[in-house]
Amino acid sequence: QVQLVESGGGLVQAGGSLRLSCAASGRTVSRYYMAWFRQAPGKEREFVAAISRSGDNIVYADSVKGRFTISRGNAENTVYLQMNSLKVEDTAVYYCATDRGPIEKRAAYMDYWGKGTLVTVSS
Repeated sequence: QVQLVESGGGLVQAGGSLRLSCAASGRTVSRYYMAWFRQAPGKEREFVAAISRSGDNIVYADSVKGRFTISRGNAENTVYLQMNSLKVEDTAVYYCATDRGPIEKRAAYMDYWGKGTLVTVSS
């Protein structure tokens, strides 16, 4: 019912910025909140940020708070993750995910996932 496609990953120097995009499609997209997760090599998939359907409820992981910004596009079928002041430890595959809600930080509770986009931060 829902398909997610991420884009915007790449190689960036520490201290730089990247903007990730997630395009969602499906009849029930408007009923779901959107979230970003990431998975570094050898580590578990972890929560990064989430945004409610209205855009008024936003949650960030402590590790990215103040550096990353999640937002919705005008049509609300696209979600962005603006990543500033990137660190080497931010290197990971970043995944877009969605669920009916309420906002949940556990990856196991997500209903749909994109295939991921790789972000590599060099020192």
